[in-house]
Amino acid sequence: MKLDNPFLIRGYAGPEYFCDRAAETQKLVSAISNGRDVTLVAPRRYGKTGLVHNAFRTLEKTHATVYLDIFAIEDLTSFVQTFAATVLDRLDSPAERVGRKILSFFKSCRPTLTPNNDGSFSFSFDLAPSQAKATLKDTFDYIASRKRKVVIAIDEFQQVREFPEKGAEALLRSYIQFVPNAHFIFAGSRKHMMDAMFVSPKGPFYQSTQLMALGTIDAGKYGQFAEGFFRREGRTFSEGAFRHLYERFEGITWYIQSILNRVWTHGSGLDSVQQVDDTVDELVAESESFYFDLLRSQTPAEQSILKAVGRQGVAKSISGGDFIRRNKLPAASTVRSAAAKLTERDLLYRSDAGYVVYDRFFGLWLKRL
Repeated sequence: MKLDNPFLIRGYAGPEYFCDRAAETQKLVSAISNGRDVTLVAPRRYGKTGLVHNAFRTLEKTHATVYLDIFAIEDLTSFVQTFAATVLDRLDSPAERVGRKILSFFKSCRPTLTPNNDGSFSFSFDLAPSQAKATLKDTFDYIASRKRKVVIAIDEFQQVREFPEKGAEALLRSYIQFVPNAHFIFAGSRKHMMDAMFVSPKGPFYQSTQLMALGTIDAGKYGQFAEGFFRREGRTFSEGAFRHLYERFEGITWYIQSILNRVWTHGSGLDSVQQVDDTVDELVAESESFYFDLLRSQTPAEQSILKAVGRQGVAKSISGGDFIRRNKLPAASTVRSAAAKLTERDLLYRSDAGYVVYDRFFGLWLKRL
């Protein structure tokens, strides 16, 4: 189906609306097809989810595919509820959904069948915390019983480290390693946490996966992708304007898509650098009240740090004397502590170049204060 606006800012609508990533897609497909689990790491908004679904289009010829995002999940019980329901919805046949075969696998907690408008059924689980571990085992037993190969992608997998239950990582690893017909894509956006899980010798998943870091899309290929949509509709396309957009947001997919989506909405071509900057201003202005509230919800020290990083763009040494004096920040120890909390809440991001405001639009708004 042809989309009214080809520049998606969420979801996946097929390869025709997905820019490049051919090498990354092939790498994912090859790893899973040859029996290797994958750890996929990149900051949020780089397009991890789209890449996973693009790889699924090839893998679904030979595998059943399961995807779940656990970013908002806070404990093991909620994870098991989501994981078990998603697995059952994706792996069973329509006949099995209403039969007793599935129920025979779940001895600790019976799934609830809910009718959908189309006549099918969906699963849900109402678990007590005491049932979580047993139901997790039941779910993996069910996966192992499938005759077809399975690939399961768990997005924002580092969230498992935040669960209050001790040993959640080790528990998952103990089951995953004994499901021969299933392979996993563990995607995450917090590199230091993913490294602790998969790279550190102390982590239960140490050396258990193929590591894969996701960078930005090549500027030339991205420009050709965008130009194709504009030209086919008889609209103008300025390579210089696109290059400005790409460089201004460092090639980060979501921001480029957001600007192109809005330009397309206005019914125009991509005509000039000024048009790009005006569109950025439009999007930042729309979120101004939200940004005010977000800033005010931080401590005074955290507000000062966000403003300082926003003004500078990239802060290489956030606790250095020059940076602190220039921005009238508190003591270095206070700055380090506040920056760590802002990083945990995804308000700051620490790249190789230094600290940046994670939401680039928020950063631009801060810079104008």
